[in-house]
Amino acid sequence: MCGIIGIVGQVPVAPLLVDALKRLEYRGYDSAGIATIEGGELARRRAEGKLVNLEHRLDEEPLAGTIGIGHTRWATHGVPNETNAHPHFSNGVAIVHNGIIENFAELRQELVEDGYAFTSQTDTEVVAHLVSRELKRGARPVDAAHRALKRLEGAFALAIMFQGDDDLIIGARNGPPLAIGHGKGEMYLGSDAIALAPFTNSVTYLEDGDWAVVRRNHVEIFDMKGEPVERPRQQSVGSSFLVDKGNYHHFMEKEIHEQPEVISHTLAHYLDFTEGRARALDLPFDFAKLDRLAMSACGTAYLAGSIGKYWFERYARLPVDIDIASEFRYREMPLSGKSAALFISQSGETADTLASLRYCRDQNVPIGAVVNVRGSTIAREADVTFPILAGPEVGVASTKAFTCQLSALASLAVMAGVARGHIASEAESILIRQLAEAPRFANQVLRLSDQIEKVARELSRVRHVLYLGRDTSYPLAMEGALKLKEISYIHAEGYAAGELKHGPIALIDETMPVIVIAPHDRIFDKTMSNMQEVAARGGRIILITDEAGAARTSLTTMDTIVLPDVPEFIAPIVYALPIQLLAYFTAVAMGTDVDQPRNLAKSVTVE
Repeated sequence: MCGIIGIVGQVPVAPLLVDALKRLEYRGYDSAGIATIEGGELARRRAEGKLVNLEHRLDEEPLAGTIGIGHTRWATHGVPNETNAHPHFSNGVAIVHNGIIENFAELRQELVEDGYAFTSQTDTEVVAHLVSRELKRGARPVDAAHRALKRLEGAFALAIMFQGDDDLIIGARNGPPLAIGHGKGEMYLGSDAIALAPFTNSVTYLEDGDWAVVRRNHVEIFDMKGEPVERPRQQSVGSSFLVDKGNYHHFMEKEIHEQPEVISHTLAHYLDFTEGRARALDLPFDFAKLDRLAMSACGTAYLAGSIGKYWFERYARLPVDIDIASEFRYREMPLSGKSAALFISQSGETADTLASLRYCRDQNVPIGAVVNVRGSTIAREADVTFPILAGPEVGVASTKAFTCQLSALASLAVMAGVARGHIASEAESILIRQLAEAPRFANQVLRLSDQIEKVARELSRVRHVLYLGRDTSYPLAMEGALKLKEISYIHAEGYAAGELKHGPIALIDETMPVIVIAPHDRIFDKTMSNMQEVAARGGRIILITDEAGAARTSLTTMDTIVLPDVPEFIAPIVYALPIQLLAYFTAVAMGTDVDQPRNLAKSVTVE
C-alpha cells in the first residue's frame, strides 16, 4: 500500500524524503511526490510512475526547506497520474494519505456546496479541504486537523503540514500503520521502521484512533477525543535492514536464494535440533485442550495456512477451519471456549486479517499471530506472536516469507501433536530431523535454476497455465498459479488434481501447459491417473517430482523437473522453490516488473 514519510529537521529534507521513499518502494506504488515549506510557503513536486521520475523533477526544480512530507501512492480513487499524486494542497494545507476515506463522497458533496473546488479524483483531497475549511473558520492548525479527523470514516494514515509553520506535522492513524521516529532536534513520521531506519532506531507506534502533534523537539499523542495518551517508545530493528539486491537482478531472485538460510533461522527458533524436541513456548492456550483451531489470512499467507491445516489435522488431530480473511471477518464464525485462532501475515498490517483478529478477540478467543514484522499491529494485538524471521521481503510477490510461514506452521503442528499425545517421543525426533533437512534440500533445488529457466522460456509464450496437485500439493498448486499471475500476468489456475474431471479438463488442448506437482508419496498413483487424462487430450505436461516419481512416469512430458527425494512432511517447503523460480524466470523472459508488478501492493492495509 501507499508509503508515508515526514521529517521536521534541521537540514534540507528533500533528498532525505526521497531516500526514505525508496525504502518504501517494496509496498508497491504508481506515483510519488514530496512537499516542503520554503520561506513560509508550501511547495511540492509530483510525478507519475517510479521514483526516478520524481528525482528527475527535483533535479530540474529543486526544493529547499527543513520540513517536508513525502508519499508513494497506490491508486484506490482516481487513475494513477500526477494530478492524483500526493501531496494534495488546499489553501495552505498539505496532506499525504494512506487508506480509504469511506464517506468521502458525502464529504465531497458537502464541500462542493460550500464552495470548494476539487482538482483530483482522490478521496484524499477531501481531507485537505476539511482541514482548510476549519482554518478558515478560525481554528488553529492543531485544532483544525483534529476537527477534520473526527469527520472521517474508513481506514487512513495521514501526515498534514501547514503553510507558515515549519515546526509542525500532524500524524494520524486509523488502520494503516504509522510510526514516529525520535531524533535529536528532529522528528520523523513513517509508514514503517524501514522508512525511518536511516534516521533513527527509536520509534513510537501509533495505535488506531491516535493522532500526534510532531515538532522538532517533542511529540504529543492524543486519542480521537483529544485526550493525551502515552505510547511506548521502543528500539526498532529497522536500522539493521539492508535493502539491497546484492549480486542479483531482482529482489525476488535474491529472496528466493535466501530461503535456505532464513528457513533454518525460523526452524531453529521453534525446534531444538540437538535434543530432537520442539522448544517450550509460553502460550495463551493449551493445544491439548483445544477442540478447534480457526486460521485466517490473505493471498499467499492464506495458502500457507491451507497447507498448515493438513499438518495440524494429520499430525495433531486438531480440526482446523481455514478462511480467507475477507470472508472470515463477515461470516460470523461461531467460536467456542475451546477454540483458538491463528492469523498469518507477512507484514502484520493486512487490514482484513486484522479485522478478523479483532472479531476473535471480541469472542474472547486466544489469538496467535504468525508474522514477519514483530512490531506490526497484528503482532501487537495478538496474545502470542510466532515470528517467521524471514527478514525484510522487498519483492511484492512473497517467496521467503511463504516458506518461513510453512516452517513455523510445521513446527507448531509438531508442538500440537506432542501436546495432544498424537506424536510420541520417537516420532517427534524423526519429524524434527526431517525439518532440519529442509534448508539443505532447498539448496539442492536452487541448483536446478538453469533447467527451470529453460522451462520458463517456453511458459513465457503461452497465455494460460493450469497447475494440479493433491493433498498439500493442492494449495501449492494454487500458490504456483498465484505467483505466475502476479508477476508474469499470464492467466493461471491451481486445482486439486481430483477435480480435473469436474470442469478444468474442458480447457485441456495441445496449447495448454499443465504443471503437475507430484512428489512420490502415498497418493502419487492417483495424481498420475490425472496426468494420463491430460496426456490423452494433448495437454503439455510439466511434471515436478522426485527421482522415484520420475522413474514411475512413462508419459512424455514437456519437461520433468526432478527434485531430491524428500520426506512427505517437508515436501511443501521444498517444492515451493521450483514454482517460485518458474514464475520468476517466466516474468523475466517477458520483461515485466518482477519486484513491483502492476496493480499490486506488498502490504494491503485497506479492504
